[in-house]
Amino acid sequence: MSGVTVTYRVLIIDDEPRISDTLAIVFSKRGYEARVAYSAEQAIEIIAEWRPDVAIIDVVLPHMNGIDLAIVLRANYPSCRLVLFSGQPGTTEIAEEAAKKGHIFEILAKPVHPVSLLDTVALLLNSGSF
Repeated sequence: MSGVTVTYRVLIIDDEPRISDTLAIVFSKRGYEARVAYSAEQAIEIIAEWRPDVAIIDVVLPHMNGIDLAIVLRANYPSCRLVLFSGQPGTTEIAEEAAKKGHIFEILAKPVHPVSLLDTVALLLNSGSF
């Protein structure tokens, strides 16, 4: 064995700093390289320079919603795995509209326990699924 350790990059996008910053700490403590963005626009800027392996995206964001961001990321960065989550009841309608256009996403319900989110990300990274 070469002894090389792979460090995965995780970008957490949520306009609530308490949530995004806490999740970044949780992922960092588990060995991930984690960054945060507080808007879809900020996330796009970060991803252009720093390519994450996984983007964890809140659906309800100001200006551009998380599903629209996920569509952009899927089109431009196909190797980035996507995890969407939301605590807002209106996200079902947003997801249904995207599905009508062929963009299907599973949305985890907030609050998501950090261990569950860590497990979801690990599963995505190990399975190669998107």
